Amino acid sequence: MAAPPASADAPRSPPPPPAAGDGPDRPADRSEPAREDGSNAESLDRLLPPVGARRSPRKRTTSQCKSEPPLLRTSKRTIYTAGRPPWYNEHGTQSKEAFAIGLGGGSASGKTTVARMIIEALDVPWVVLLSMDSFYKVLTTQQQEQAAHNNFNFDHPDAFDFDLIVSTLKKLKQGKSVKVPVYDFTTHSRKKDWKTLYGANVIIFEGIMAFADKTLLELLDMKIFVDTDSDIRLVRRLRRDISERGRDIEGVIKQYNKFVKPAFDQYIQPTMRVADIVVPWGSGNTVAIDLIVQHMHSQLEERKLRWDMAALASAHQCHPLPRTLSVLKSTPQVRGMHTIIRDKETSRDEFIFYSKRLMRLLIEHALSFLPFQDCVVQTPQGQDYAGKCYAGKQITGVSILRAGETMEPALRAVCKDVRIGTILIQTNQHTGEPELHYLRLPKDISDDHVILMDCTVSTGAAAMMAVRVLLDHDVPEDKIFLLSLLMAEMGVHSVAYAFPRVRIITTAVDKRVNDLFRIIPGIGNFGDRYFGTDAAPDGSDEEEAAPS
Repeated sequence: MAAPPASADAPRSPPPPPAAGDGPDRPADRSEPAREDGSNAESLDRLLPPVGARRSPRKRTTSQCKSEPPLLRTSKRTIYTAGRPPWYNEHGTQSKEAFAIGLGGGSASGKTTVARMIIEALDVPWVVLLSMDSFYKVLTTQQQEQAAHNNFNFDHPDAFDFDLIVSTLKKLKQGKSVKVPVYDFTTHSRKKDWKTLYGANVIIFEGIMAFADKTLLELLDMKIFVDTDSDIRLVRRLRRDISERGRDIEGVIKQYNKFVKPAFDQYIQPTMRVADIVVPWGSGNTVAIDLIVQHMHSQLEERKLRWDMAALASAHQCHPLPRTLSVLKSTPQVRGMHTIIRDKETSRDEFIFYSKRLMRLLIEHALSFLPFQDCVVQTPQGQDYAGKCYAGKQITGVSILRAGETMEPALRAVCKDVRIGTILIQTNQHTGEPELHYLRLPKDISDDHVILMDCTVSTGAAAMMAVRVLLDHDVPEDKIFLLSLLMAEMGVHSVAYAFPRVRIITTAVDKRVNDLFRIIPGIGNFGDRYFGTDAAPDGSDEEEAAPS
């Protein structure tokens, strides 16, 4: 199915985040490469606020600055930092783990700037930028008081939750979704709402203690240490804390001498020996960054994180249709409605009217597969009636945008108080691969029976990705019902083989998919015909523009 342009349905792209530092007292400015003559290091006099000037109130800072926003704008392209690549194969599993890079170095050494330069040069669509800042431990009341007076050591390994870091990175490498805490450096606590990230081609994990844990080191495919002169790092720190956070120079220097510098000497600098590559002078060393990018390109080529459409097309030829498939009985009425909506001469009004009728019948049919239990009620005549009642907790509908949302009114009409979620999947025009661009799912969806809706399914690619997203949100496979007005046998086999416990329900199955992955005889571009938008010049079906 063809989704609308990302700008129409994906979240608004905020401006690029500031190049934040490594912790509650890390400088945000790392854009200027350090030079040996120190010409870019401003004097301490320039760092001090003017006499009599009021210091600006301390700004509220959270760990979101490293891993948000989900859209990262660079000078050349937009990179999705919270999405999913087509990491799975025709069997619905991941053949290779994502490539994980560790970026270590002292406070204000330029790690975030180096990470952004690597991301831009890599030219891969899906990258996760994971900051160690998100994993500070929650402080006790006493520790919060110490932190308020610059007496708590945030530069010690004990300040980080390494167990959570390791488990999070493991899941990301396996292509699974993770919940990442959002740390508020003002209150030194984790916010109530955690952030969801998905696996990607490349994971960049950066932080001052990135190499301080043995288990964590084993998860990193490449370890880069960013080495910047201590004077430059101190100046950046002073500039940030004085100009942006209203702190006095004595307090900043006190904290630096008491915690930051000793921690660098004892815990951070020694980890340089485990690094595969040392980058002197941070982002200013473009030669080192170019070498890193070249090596990563070769690694990614070896891993072949690509969707194999040819393998998907030939994987299940001549197999009988799976038992998990249920096709609405082809009565004269159903066949008559199919005749109308398949006819290219049918007007838009008639197409919408008869499509809605089919959707209603399809959803009514699908509800019969939900679990029911015996129950007895009393009729108005005072008699008992042995009936059935729904045995689940709740029903949630999830539409695959854009065509899937046309089925939402029919679902709402037969399911009272049903919750609705949406998933936007589009095809990369260069690789032909489905990509997840946006999702909005109700909370606590894991306890629900989920009706996944898309109007046409040809290859099964988008449907498989949508199922994988639901599984990542802990929805049991046997509680997922994939509904579609029309499916190709190829798509049925692909979904059933990858997810044998997902119930597949449709009104008709066509046997063929041509070389361009169009359903034959098909129904045409459902979204264009329903919404009245212009069809593609080649008349391609919606499911082929973004195979579902």
